[in-house]
Amino acid sequence: MSRAHALAAVVLAALSVTASAATFVCPDLSAVAQVNACPLEEELKFTYNGFCSDTAKAYANQTDSCIRYDDYRAMKNVAMWESADGAFDGYISCGLPPAQVKALKPAGMTLEKLGKLTKLVCSYDKGIRLTHRTRANCTVANAQATCD
Repeated sequence: MSRAHALAAVVLAALSVTASAATFVCPDLSAVAQVNACPLEEELKFTYNGFCSDTAKAYANQTDSCIRYDDYRAMKNVAMWESADGAFDGYISCGLPPAQVKALKPAGMTLEKLGKLTKLVCSYDKGIRLTHRTRANCTVANAQATCD
């Protein structure tokens, strides 16, 4: 095989790899892993006092979660979780025991566009959402996405 033919074969192989479509399905939560620790109660109280005492936020009406500490705690008492392959991630409430999280089944997948960014969002019971972000063009059908 000549050098030109070898180079052409490599280029065609590269093009066929980049032209292939990727398929995504919602991850099985039994295989997800918690990435970071849940915040300590002392940390939550400290950040609540700092965030909610900022008068600039009060004047900008950005203190809805400050009315009650329980509201702020519900919003901030979360940890990042990700799928086994790292493709999907999301914040899950630290109020849910890990065994309960891992037992949940997917309810469906939706597609959200934010400019050039495509988000594939998998929904589960208890308000859990895991998201895959990509710049590829995707379509969702039958709870799975195809992206190219």
